[in-house]
Amino acid sequence: MAGGKGATARRGLTQRSEDFGAWYNEVVLQAELADYSPVRGSMVIRPWGYGIWERMQRALDDMFRETGHENAYFPLLIPMSFIEREKEHIEGFKPELAVVTHAGGKELEEPYVVRPTSETIIYSMYAKWVQSYRDLPILLNQWANVMRWEMRTRLFLRTAEFLWQEGHTAHATEAEAEEEAVRILGIYRTFMEAWMAMPPLTGLKSEAEKFAGAVRSYACEALMQDRKALQAGTSHMLGQNFARQFDLTFQSEEGREEYAWNTSWGVSTRLVGGLVMTHGDDVGLVVPPKLAPTQVIVLPIARSDDDWAAVGTVADRVAEALGCVGVRAKTDRRRHLSPGAKFYEWERKGVPMRIEVGPRDVAKGQVVAVARVPDPAGTRKVATEEAAAVAEMPARLDELQGRLLEAALSRREAATYRGTVSSVDELAELLEGGAGFVYTGWSGDPAVEERARVAAKASIRVIPDAEFRSDPMPARCIGGGRAQMEVVWARAY
Repeated sequence: MAGGKGATARRGLTQRSEDFGAWYNEVVLQAELADYSPVRGSMVIRPWGYGIWERMQRALDDMFRETGHENAYFPLLIPMSFIEREKEHIEGFKPELAVVTHAGGKELEEPYVVRPTSETIIYSMYAKWVQSYRDLPILLNQWANVMRWEMRTRLFLRTAEFLWQEGHTAHATEAEAEEEAVRILGIYRTFMEAWMAMPPLTGLKSEAEKFAGAVRSYACEALMQDRKALQAGTSHMLGQNFARQFDLTFQSEEGREEYAWNTSWGVSTRLVGGLVMTHGDDVGLVVPPKLAPTQVIVLPIARSDDDWAAVGTVADRVAEALGCVGVRAKTDRRRHLSPGAKFYEWERKGVPMRIEVGPRDVAKGQVVAVARVPDPAGTRKVATEEAAAVAEMPARLDELQGRLLEAALSRREAATYRGTVSSVDELAELLEGGAGFVYTGWSGDPAVEERARVAAKASIRVIPDAEFRSDPMPARCIGGGRAQMEVVWARAY
């Protein structure tokens, strides 16, 4: 990543239809979500972007705690010998590892890896803590940063360092571990729908797409406005692979020594990028009300000092009253900026609602409420009595949250193809023609998957859960022969 002083300069956005990638980068910069850093491949998350991430953290953390999980913290540096003990795991991560070889002016006897993920060090600790089945399950999560040495980076979507949560659990039985992996997938889906207004498909990853070291990987796959898929969250049933490598054993109720069963799962600041690409428009960012650091910006508008004092008093009163009904509101009292410049800034940042208070509004005992996104009738601006504007705001925000979800769901379904697809070439044609998710039959043959990856520039995003499957399931595999399952293909980030 690189950027100069002009990288965050305010200007009109590239239109999504012209260059979606350029539009995305400009929104992230001009909405002040993040900026390029002097550290190669890394970003600086600015207060507005971090505020959205904090809201995501709080919502997810509450969901984790409600299901019995606790937070902990494990070291950033992991001994190289730990990483190497799980061969499949190291092969998946080796190209991305950042390795520390010197510290304190001396070469280390054993190099350390900067945390790419924490399975190895966490399960080595679990092995110390677990003796009996009574010590299980262990249900821990950590909020942390990780580093994966990415060569091609894009703000939020793919950076060398990023923030995430990673859950790691240990169980006495395979059934309990499987139940945990599926439960977390459900939590992620609920969060993405209810908080992000971003409806994902859920399902199982193919062997080629699963997490290195997992027995099974489950994923949430969301469709962006450019009809590319975004892997928004994953939950992995790890089996006993890591338990065997780190001697994570316990004495069962019957007195036998057994290996524990593990899961790991995580979402990251990539979700902020997903939010941008799901809801943003040609004006800028659109933030779902539940995740907006500021839900309502109150703007006093006046020219004279006397008028400014009057409208400022009303604006502050409105913001305080909104806070009393549970709305996150603040007043923008900057006088060096014109009203138009403020409108531009807050719309670019995606604040769900603004309230304008001018001298005429004060005289009439009213305010003007302006929605970031118009309602189904195309209306954005409504003048209403001050008390009514405050009382109605929670419902208006809830209604906007619902409309964003409905719009995203409609876009996903409009871009989904469920007709008969008889070949890899036909799959490529559909994707080239603008399809997003394409459902087909698949025999399970990895050679067919690889052929589609090359010819169609696509991958199997999920083997869909029952709720998302076609009825009836496609009978033929796109590689020829009988289908053993239905899969969803897409081009992806």
